[in-house]
Formats: sequence, C-alpha cells, structure tokens
Amino acid sequence: MQNKALAAVLLAALAGAALVASPGARAQAPIVIKFSHVVAPDTPKGRAAERFKLLAEQMTRGRVKVEVYPNSQLYRDREELEALQLGAVQMLAPSLAKFSPLGVKEFEAFDLPYIFPSKAALYAVTEGRIGRSLLRKLEPKGITGLAYWDNGFKVMSANKPLLQPSDLRGVRMRIQASKVLDVQMRTLGAQPVALAFSETTPALRDGVVEGTENTPSNMYTQRMHETQRHLTVSNHGYLGYAVIVNKKFWDGLPAGIRRNLERAMREATAYEKTIAQRTNEAALEAIRRAGTTTVHTLTPQQQAEWRRAMQPVYAQMEERIGKDVVQAIRRQVAASPAP
Repeated sequence: MQNKALAAVLLAALAGAALVASPGARAQAPIVIKFSHVVAPDTPKGRAAERFKLLAEQMTRGRVKVEVYPNSQLYRDREELEALQLGAVQMLAPSLAKFSPLGVKEFEAFDLPYIFPSKAALYAVTEGRIGRSLLRKLEPKGITGLAYWDNGFKVMSANKPLLQPSDLRGVRMRIQASKVLDVQMRTLGAQPVALAFSETTPALRDGVVEGTENTPSNMYTQRMHETQRHLTVSNHGYLGYAVIVNKKFWDGLPAGIRRNLERAMREATAYEKTIAQRTNEAALEAIRRAGTTTVHTLTPQQQAEWRRAMQPVYAQMEERIGKDVVQAIRRQVAASPAP
C-alpha cells in the first residue's frame, strides 16, 4: 500500500465485505456491488454506470444493490485497482492504460497514436477475438473483465495553439500513467507529467502543467477548459475503459444472479456506445460556447503531419506491448469497413 490511510480504509472495507458484499453472507440481505470510478456522473462512463445500477437492480428484483461512487470519491487512479483486488470494491471501469502496472502490457496498444481510424475499427477489436483474449489476461490477477466501454477520441489543449507537432516543444503536458503516452509526448518534444485524473484540473489551474490530452466530455465536466485557452481537435488517440470485477466475488455469485448481471452489463454497454459520441460532441460545443477556449480543427494536411510525427512511437513500443498484439490489431483494423 502507498500509505497507512488507504490501508486502514481497505481493511475496514474488507471487514464490511465479509458481512455485506459476500454473496453467501446473509441470505436475506441484498448483495452489494460497490462500483467506483474517477470521472463525473455526466460523462459516458458515469451515465453508463448509473444505467447498469438501474438494470442490475431491476433484473435481480432487488437481490443486488449497486452503489456507484463517481469522481474518485473512494479511490484515485493509482489506488482503485489494488482496492478491487483486495475486495474493498467489487467493480471498476478503469481506462485501459491502467493495466500495464499489473504486468498486462498488451492493453497499452490502445494508447498507440492513430491506431483506430474509426469506431467501427475499434469495435471490431474490442468486441472480437482480440478484445476477449486481452480480458482473459486479467484473470490471473484476480480480475474478471466484463465489457469494454467507449469514451472516444482525444483532443489536446494548452494555453497556445497546437496546430503542428513542433508547437508542443517544451510544453508540460499532463498524461495518464502510460509508458506509450510518455513516449508519445517526448517524441513530440513535450514534457510529459503523469498525474491522477482528479489532480489534473488543479494542476492546470496552478500551472503545474500547461496542457493536457483527453476527451471533450472529460475536459468539460472537470472544467479543464476554463484554464486552457486553446483546444485542438486532433483525434490522435483513443480513451476507453474495461468494466472489471473482483474475480472471487464474481465467481461466488449464484449462477442466476450472475446471468442477470451479465445481461444488465450487455444492455448498459449498448447504451454507453450510443451516448459516447453524442456526449463528446455536446461537450465540445459547450466548450466553444463558454468563450474561454479557442477550438481549432486540423486540416487533412495538418492531420497527416501529426500522424507522421507520431510514427516513431510504434518502433519504440511494439516490443514492450507485444509485436504480435500490435500486428493483430492492425490486421483487424485493415479488414474493418472504411470510416
């Protein structure tokens, strides 16, 4: 554990889990699923978590109670996976970059720049053999993967226009803790600073970092745009999540309850996909209307320049991620319908 305070919280939660969350502990009490995440409720992930709660409680006729904790109310980025493995929470939806510290570096492929030209190509990977194979790699870590949730393609922001790769030279950019994203920023000449999501807005406000990359919905709901004068619709990278549960808890559920929860997750996932793009488009328009941020859209020529500048990331990261994984994704993308 990183600190004594978190250890105390986890021990208390584990003690409660033995009495409340364990499926067989109290026959008449509802099975409690604590679903923790780090983003705002009014984001694709936040809204899908609430939809899953509604569906799960309806489909199990009250046998299951889902408690959703948004905005890092329980745990921050670096803490939540450990909390799940210890059973202090039962469900998370971390970004795919979070699995590398567990030793499952193959998920870093999702951070490679411009690897997915469209949502159709993305879904061909996440909903097919490759996506299922990656989720199975989490099982030895005590984690069961249930679904992939989509946020969307990322934009970049700073207090100066970012229209060509050289504009990033020397800029302190907040990133998720991801080796691929670190190399991406260094390749562009920026200075990457890995910060927890909950720390990003204060860091932008206080000048600890000068810019960031994220989806419009995350930027708007966390009010990052209020301290960023320029935003570039670069769509250079993807941000997605895996909905995961504590494997011991999941395997211990009654089979009928588990089937109903799987059905609830399928419906919540379908809902999440329908709102992800729409939510980001609305957030980008809201940022425009706020008047604090100039929104730039790259021309095809500028976009091509960004792609060329980021290509060296592949050569540096393929061995770390697994060349076979990267190549399998590229083959699947090439076989997908054109955007």
